[in-house]
Amino acid sequence: MDNKIHSRSYNRIELLQEMEKQFDSQNGKYFSDLLNHHDKVIRTRSLCILADISGENAVDSISQVLMNDKDALVRHEAAFSLGQLGFTSALKALFQAVESDPSFFVRHEAAIALGVIGSERARDTLNKALNDKSEEVRESATIALANLDYISAIKKNNKFTRMTGG
Repeated sequence: MDNKIHSRSYNRIELLQEMEKQFDSQNGKYFSDLLNHHDKVIRTRSLCILADISGENAVDSISQVLMNDKDALVRHEAAFSLGQLGFTSALKALFQAVESDPSFFVRHEAAIALGVIGSERARDTLNKALNDKSEEVRESATIALANLDYISAIKKNNKFTRMTGG
């Protein structure tokens, strides 16, 4: 058993080294393809890298991970990445995650991401999340709504509001 674990870890190291090369060449397709890899560590790393190198072009792929990946940690990272990207094209997937993901961990991160994006269109979903069964989700919705209130009051969405949105 230990050899199998060690072998899997060693293969991961080799793959991570290849990922670094592909990152250096900004190969978005390579990282998009890795979003279906069997190893959740690889999928999680690929999400972050894809968001970094592909920008808004990555929103659809990352949204699919958020809506369909079997692992809550990977879905959480997808929600985080969508928030960091900050594009309103991610709202639909984030709304769905806040409203129905089985993991409070993912619902919490999706609520935070909505606050970071700062779109007024998120207000209804975040207000509903104030009644979520999870305290963490309710608190995240409160923080996100506070950022929407601030953006509405100052009439701008900038780096500061994105940093304080969650």
